[in-house]
Amino acid sequence: MEREPGRLVRHLPTGEEGTAFPVFRDHHVHLGLVGYDALSDGGIGAVVDLGWSPDIVDLADAARIPVAYAGCFLTAPGGYPSDRAWAPEGSTRTVADPSQAAAAVAEQVDLGASLVKVVLNNEAGPVLDTATLAAVVDASPVPVVAHVQGPGMLRVALDAGVAVLAHTPWTERASDDEIARSARSQRWISTLDIHGYGTSSPEQDTAVDNLSRFHAAGGEVLYGTDLGNGDLPVGLNERELALLVRAGLRPRALVHALVAPFAGPAVSDRLSFVPGSPGHDAAAWLSRARVVAADETAAG
Repeated sequence: MEREPGRLVRHLPTGEEGTAFPVFRDHHVHLGLVGYDALSDGGIGAVVDLGWSPDIVDLADAARIPVAYAGCFLTAPGGYPSDRAWAPEGSTRTVADPSQAAAAVAEQVDLGASLVKVVLNNEAGPVLDTATLAAVVDASPVPVVAHVQGPGMLRVALDAGVAVLAHTPWTERASDDEIARSARSQRWISTLDIHGYGTSSPEQDTAVDNLSRFHAAGGEVLYGTDLGNGDLPVGLNERELALLVRAGLRPRALVHALVAPFAGPAVSDRLSFVPGSPGHDAAAWLSRARVVAADETAAG
């Protein structure tokens, strides 16, 4: 197996030899729906919360790892996820027209958000019109992340200048033109395992195909699981990593997807440590990571 970027080290408290990386990140979680205390034991050293009520500030303070967050979901009146039982009161912020965009964005930034989340799901209700979406993007001093679901929604996000997709598109096969445009201007968060939780499905096949072509075109892939959505492990998800390998990510790209700090500060006092030798199964090896203090390692 190609050698992953990282440092060969010895973990001083246990004497184990292995490889140390910058902390692994899950770029799509919902802290209010998970037992986040277990994340570091499962190899995740930082997370990005992609939508919750203003209580996310308290949850982030309580977590034992660094948390970047988007604040509330910005959505159209009656839009997703305002009607979902899992979405707490106050988690959606309606943006009815372009005149409301700047205030909606400012509320999230004032809350401490380091990115803004918009919802473009025309399979579950109304979505922001193109002028309102463009106004949100124009008003935001931080990256705009979009939940894209349903016919034509990827192109709407591209036309508005959305910088990050919260999920790899799965409801339809992206056109070659959309893939090329996305690779030039967007980052995609993977979330492949939610389409089956260990069982293959047509939606998962579509997502893997889209991500494979996006990656091959030079697009930047970020590891994310949508943790809190269904039966997902709290910590590194070997199934998600294996699907990224299936989409064509070689070890260096796989590690980049895990360590890229697209939101939130860099973490210097902790590392993700993977004991043992890589072998030929990158997903299985990386899934053994745990978070350790940086001063607990020495050159191997």
